[in-house]
Amino acid sequence: MVYDHFGSRSGLLAELYKEYDARQNALMEAALKTSASSLAGRARVIASSYVECVLLQGREIPGVIAALAGSPELEAIKREYQIGFIERCRAALLPFARTGSISSAGLWAIIGAAESLSHAATTGELTSLQARDELFEIIYAIVDRPSCSDDHL
Repeated sequence: MVYDHFGSRSGLLAELYKEYDARQNALMEAALKTSASSLAGRARVIASSYVECVLLQGREIPGVIAALAGSPELEAIKREYQIGFIERCRAALLPFARTGSISSAGLWAIIGAAESLSHAATTGELTSLQARDELFEIIYAIVDRPSCSDDHL
């Protein structure tokens, strides 16, 4: 049985999410190294790599993400990885922020949109291109807006 290797359903879900997160990070980091050094270039890479990574995992990863909210332990793992993603986005996008900062609220909005749009692409409600393009627009708008609060995680 699968649980014998992972100890529990929670252990299995945590391991699946860790593997997904590692693949997503590797894909995004590799793409950022070769992207145009501009807001558009970085926003396009973040949007594309997030959506593509979820689609490569298939319909299972949105279910795993949803299941992570099922226990405090799993929620803590999800939150840890979300904060890591937010900080990677902040580092990649900050040089292009119109105000010199990106609000934490804006970065949380990006990850929420990324999860939602990717899920819609996996279920066929949106095409991959629609999800990537909309996420790009959201990222670009948040980073390029004329004023942001200067709060940080």
